[in-house]
Amino acid sequence: DVQLQASGGGLVQVGGSLRLSCAASGFSFDDYAIGWFRQAPGKEREAVSCLSTTDDRTFYGDSVKGRFTISSDNAKKVVYLQMNNLKPEDTALYYCTRVLAGWNPDYWGQGTLVTVSS
Repeated sequence: DVQLQASGGGLVQVGGSLRLSCAASGFSFDDYAIGWFRQAPGKEREAVSCLSTTDDRTFYGDSVKGRFTISSDNAKKVVYLQMNNLKPEDTALYYCTRVLAGWNPDYWGQGTLVTVSS
């Protein structure tokens, strides 16, 4: 079974940093891209960042460009999301997903909550 285990969320002050981790299992890690999506209360789901583990292509949402960095450890089958200079609007439930062409997710892990306090 495809499993995506997200971790690393928490409470941080404005301007702080967090690193999220997504541990993947149950599929060929090198054949897929992994993405981070988020959803805040009352808001639509938003694509944050995606990484192709095959060719290292990346995607970043406009709201996180220059602040967030996605990376992977293919040997460990883990994808990381380094989040710097966090803002209150980054507060959301962050989901790790497996993504297909067009950065469209097909499997979702459980979310990890990020709360940025001002």
